[in-house]
Amino acid sequence: MAQQLPVHIDRNSPVPLYHQVAEQLAEAIDTGVLKPGDAFENELSMAERLNLSRPTVRRAIIELVSRGLLVRRRGIGTTVANEVVHRRYGLPSLYDDLKREGQNPRTEVLQFSTAYQDDHIAEQLGLEPGTPLVFVERLRTADEGPVAVLRNWLSPEWADLEVEELAIYGLYTLIRARNIVPAVGYQHIAARHPSEAERRLLKLQDTDPVLTMTRRAYDPSGQPVEYGDHCYHWQRYAIDITAYSS
Repeated sequence: MAQQLPVHIDRNSPVPLYHQVAEQLAEAIDTGVLKPGDAFENELSMAERLNLSRPTVRRAIIELVSRGLLVRRRGIGTTVANEVVHRRYGLPSLYDDLKREGQNPRTEVLQFSTAYQDDHIAEQLGLEPGTPLVFVERLRTADEGPVAVLRNWLSPEWADLEVEELAIYGLYTLIRARNIVPAVGYQHIAARHPSEAERRLLKLQDTDPVLTMTRRAYDPSGQPVEYGDHCYHWQRYAIDITAYSS
């Protein structure tokens, strides 16, 4: 019989309900509370127990299936996947993306400030106006040339970041090293003409565009982690999105 796991739902959190469910169930699998081959509670039972809509629970289960944590089989139902196929990825990191593709990412730190002032970005990070922000601007390069100009803002608690670390590791690697896990992000993807500085850094032609992405990332409790504004060389990076019907 499928085990009914306790799941805490915070309806005031900016983290979507389906993602709150998926993260807590994924943790139960990762920590061995649910073991490979265990039966998984069906979506109707879980929806009624948690007072959630069935599409919300279905989306959480689909997310776990897409990560390789659950397996759905006709006539058997949903079970926890065998350990050899477990794969779990957090929010995408350009550094990690490049490493997975066999490239050798390199980083040049262009700016680092612990006293950046921007009330709009402070608001995005859940901070009071006038709060001094940590600002990092980096140029990310791979084997074929410059890929992106990355601008990130963080709360003052990150003021002890080392420039040397930022030149070696991806930002999300450093964030996770402090046991903070970016769990969900709200992203806006667009295109525009680059600034003169961006054109020079990315080695673009006068008429070339840049792909842009702004992102607010949150931890599983709904606390803001970072705000990013990135632009990418139009020929060297693409953003893939998997969409599910509700």
